[in-house]
Amino acid sequence: MKVFKYPFWLLYRIWFYLLLLTPIIVLFPLIFVTIMSEKTYPLFFKIARLWAKFILIGMGFRYSIEGCENFEDGKSYMLVANHTSMTDIMLMLIAVKNHPFVFVGKKELVKIPIFGFIYKRVCILVDRSNSKSRYAVFERAQKRLHQGLSICIFPEGGVPDESILLDEFKDGAFRIAIEHQIPIIPMTFFDNKERFSYTFFSGSPGKMRAKIHPQIETIGHTLEDKNKIKAEVRKIILTDLENNS
Repeated sequence: MKVFKYPFWLLYRIWFYLLLLTPIIVLFPLIFVTIMSEKTYPLFFKIARLWAKFILIGMGFRYSIEGCENFEDGKSYMLVANHTSMTDIMLMLIAVKNHPFVFVGKKELVKIPIFGFIYKRVCILVDRSNSKSRYAVFERAQKRLHQGLSICIFPEGGVPDESILLDEFKDGAFRIAIEHQIPIIPMTFFDNKERFSYTFFSGSPGKMRAKIHPQIETIGHTLEDKNKIKAEVRKIILTDLENNS
């Protein structure tokens, strides 16, 4: 009966937050040093990937990555994927090897103790209820791109309604990619919603698959092509999800 699963789900959520915070606390001196300078961000990125592996393995997730995009050194990309779980952050870090990128994320996550301190210093924060904040994202993204980093945006913006397979995409990722003429790399996360959704009493160990699709070029495109490219990327991810379900 489902009622007997509630104690497990409660402990499973507590365990997740312990896994999330423990390495941050243990490695905080090193993390602090690497986030205080933009020059040391690549080292922080390596630490973040280890942190992500620690969490996913500790939660009992058997992750696998299909497809492999050859990221060129010194070249920036726009990374996009469907977004239905807090573990999407960890799986994205695992999927992209040896190519540092910066997340564009919700300002609300700054409220998480300790994690929030680091989060606001290494991510581009956006308050979606504030138009000035959304505009500032473009300026901060431009600065990061000029440093040779890539950008990761979940274009759904987070979907707490689990009945939605794939929500409509927002414009930000595609506008930035076109304005800076950088390739877009779509990714599909198949199992994160089932493994660890936003519903508190849910989740279980098991497989966690990601698929990296070939890059979509934006060179030669203008903002007039934004909706066309956005629809193309969404169709790629949606087709994967529909075939999987």
